[in-house]
Amino acid sequence: MTILLGLLILSFLVFFHELGHFLAARLCGVKVEAFSIFMGPVLLHKEIGGIDYRLSLLPIGGYCKMKGEQEFSKAVEEGLAYIPGEKDSLYGTHPLKRALIGFAGPFFNLFFAFAACSIIAMLGYTYKTRSATIIIPDDPAFKSPAREAGIKSGDTIVKIAGKDISDFSDIFEQVALRGDEDVEVELLRPIDGTDGGQERLAFTVHTLLNKKEGYGILGVMASGDIVEKEVKPLWLFPAMAKGASETLKLLSQTVKSARILFKGVDVTNAVSGPARISSLLGESAKSGFSAGFKTGLIVALQFMALISVSLFIMNLLPIPILDGGLILFALIEAAVKKRVPPKIQYKFQILGFAIIMALFALGVGGDIKYFINKAGILK
Repeated sequence: MTILLGLLILSFLVFFHELGHFLAARLCGVKVEAFSIFMGPVLLHKEIGGIDYRLSLLPIGGYCKMKGEQEFSKAVEEGLAYIPGEKDSLYGTHPLKRALIGFAGPFFNLFFAFAACSIIAMLGYTYKTRSATIIIPDDPAFKSPAREAGIKSGDTIVKIAGKDISDFSDIFEQVALRGDEDVEVELLRPIDGTDGGQERLAFTVHTLLNKKEGYGILGVMASGDIVEKEVKPLWLFPAMAKGASETLKLLSQTVKSARILFKGVDVTNAVSGPARISSLLGESAKSGFSAGFKTGLIVALQFMALISVSLFIMNLLPIPILDGGLILFALIEAAVKKRVPPKIQYKFQILGFAIIMALFALGVGGDIKYFINKAGILK
């Protein structure tokens, strides 16, 4: 049930992506032949304005079928020098319009992330954390880059890599994406013999990298009691500004987290496939809503915003089987004023398909390992 809930949420994000292609195609004069919610065998359908609107069986995203999409395969099979197409077909329209249609899907994912972050800002929320005053266990077995750099228990961290720190959750957020790196840490240290006096110090810490899970380690622990902090709700325009900044922050974090994959981490743990993503989505939404509707909505929107940003970046990769490939060839065609031969596109498509299948295999392999470990079959 949890996976099904997550799959439905993930399907909505894919549907929203396809909606972007649908609206852009209509705007650019490309005929949409069918638009489906979900995939697989068609359960219900109705033709309106020449478009066959469908509800399909499998709760996996959806699709937007445009006129002329099949002409690519036909051109490859017949060895044509270019992909034929009428003016109202995908390959018959102007290449810049084709690039716009390709970009609209990923853009809608990014727009959804912005909308989700804006809604969260309008709702406001509370969260539990601890202060930024840290402790470092005296046990030599506890590996602590912070201790080696000269940081001590009782220090209060105020900045990491130039970013302000207000509580311990900020410390984790800033360090997690900076594994095996030199990080500048600024802190306040109590001055002995004074009544509350503090001195501001700066240290360079070379963080550790948890290669199994793929995150950075500073080697400090939280001190003090758990405190509840409130993020007050904002009005529409301030909330939209906050939503924009949070979306940019998610973009930056996603790129940085992808960079960690090239530092020797266990990709079967770090890369999630569709099953694990659906499970995590479902679990987050379920646990969130169990604490109340508002909490559940915020948790779901946060997770959906993160996945939407990932979909935006992934689909813009210049791989022919993705939207980025369609955009790339369309821009090349517009620049050189010459159509790219179908055979060249086909060769790149095979390469792109191989890359996607390799990533899919990694994700599915990681999912299998994750669920086996979760079930306690492997220790």
